Amino acid sequence: MSGSVVNKYWIPRHDIHKKVITQELQYYLGPDATVRTYTREGEDGFLITTAGNCLTDEQIDDICIKSREIWEKQAAAKLDPEKPLKRPLHQPVLISQTPAEGVSKWRNGDRKTHDTQKPYTDRRRGEGSRR
Repeated sequence: MSGSVVNKYWIPRHDIHKKVITQELQYYLGPDATVRTYTREGEDGFLITTAGNCLTDEQIDDICIKSREIWEKQAAAKLDPEKPLKRPLHQPVLISQTPAEGVSKWRNGDRKTHDTQKPYTDRRRGEGSRR
């Protein structure tokens, strides 16, 4: 940290989202400012370490407003099942589907066969035995 004096401030967690304060702190207090969760006298909050003054009331209000927006977006996303996922890599992929009557096509003798497709165990034995 620049300067010889390092100040540590605690603010309560009430109405503040951790992601927001983490993202906004250096914008308000400079690149050397840090924040971490901290419990003071049994109350959860954030410990801010900076070489200068702490956040102003207006800055804290701004952080609270942005936090509220994030919580509202999260609540809306939970209520809207049709909303696409942010991470398409985690989208479920259908592996198999069983008919509603509970009997699979495999048991009914209606399995798909191809001349070029062998069961996995046959492929392993045929190709894996060569060295």
